[in-house]
Amino acid sequence: MRSFIRRVLVLARAEVLHVVRDRATVVQIIILPVVQLLVLSNAATFQIRDTPMYVVDFDHTSTSRGLVSRFAASGHFNIIGQSGSPDLANDEMLRGRTTLVLTIPPDFESDLVRGGMAPVHLDVNAEKGSAAGVVQSYAAQILTAYGAELTGEIRPTIRSVGARIEEPPLRGAPRIEVRLQNWYNPSLNYKHYMVPGILVALMTMIGTLLTAQNIAREKEVGTLEQLNVTPITRAEFITAKLLPFWVLALIDLSLGLVVARFVFDIPMRGSLVLLYACAGVYLVVALGIGLWISTVVETQQQAMFVTFFVMMIYLLMSGLFTPIDSMPRWVQLVSELNPVRYFVTIARAILVKGAGVAEILRPLLILAVYGAAVLMLAIRQYRKRVA
Repeated sequence: MRSFIRRVLVLARAEVLHVVRDRATVVQIIILPVVQLLVLSNAATFQIRDTPMYVVDFDHTSTSRGLVSRFAASGHFNIIGQSGSPDLANDEMLRGRTTLVLTIPPDFESDLVRGGMAPVHLDVNAEKGSAAGVVQSYAAQILTAYGAELTGEIRPTIRSVGARIEEPPLRGAPRIEVRLQNWYNPSLNYKHYMVPGILVALMTMIGTLLTAQNIAREKEVGTLEQLNVTPITRAEFITAKLLPFWVLALIDLSLGLVVARFVFDIPMRGSLVLLYACAGVYLVVALGIGLWISTVVETQQQAMFVTFFVMMIYLLMSGLFTPIDSMPRWVQLVSELNPVRYFVTIARAILVKGAGVAEILRPLLILAVYGAAVLMLAIRQYRKRVA
């Protein structure tokens, strides 16, 4: 056992020296993940702000102007034009310059004052699918709040371009009073949901790509044949190749957590010790897959292409950007094989929900099984390549 540890540490030290001497690799490991976390966490947003909006006002009263002001002050809409011509509004929609057209009919104020209800017309560009639903929701909230302030009801008639959006129920229809309570993320800050997932994605991308290029680089420079004639075993070789990048990935995790806490104010309600323990298990899987890719390919270029192919599938089926529950059933079943899915779930549960071991035991056990299987596969594949 002592000889095993000694040989692994000697090989790992040589690997660390090689990484430290390569400045490009150091930048790739330490600086790029932090920069990408800062950029992606602000770019990958579920919030929609400054949606271009066009107003057609046939009423020209203080009430209609107040409604337009509410839209402008909400922060969700940017009024790019206003006129009394529906043709101009349709032209703006056709050219893609506006997403929402608000049409306020004549007698809007008088209908609201006398009858307690006034109609408006919303045209929504639904080319972007789910974004149209979000825009409609924002508009409905503004109309409801403004109508309640005026002790009346504003009922929008919605016409969508490119998709069908259901209209709200008619006045007088049975209603159910709903009281909402937001758990875990009361402020509905999307960054609390996205930043932990993006951090996991960056750890996976950096760690898997570097390890995938590792043995391929040894093949290219001709040092792999020299290592094969030494008395080191296959397990010692694979462990020594994995250990330095395992430690570096944990350093990346630490840097990412610092950025998440002090830049994005991400809550860390759970145990960081538990998070690091789970990260250690997960990194065995991620880095082991990279080493397995490295044993299969012949060049670093091939390793890079295969890794990016695998990573695209990993990220798209991990629930990072799209909830897994909303995917087709067959995709949900296939995603069960995706290790990134489980660590994204674990990271969000620990940081945002404050989950303990009992709550994350199932995904953690799955990652442990994956880790053992991937290491065995990498060692077996390496034996085949050198036989």
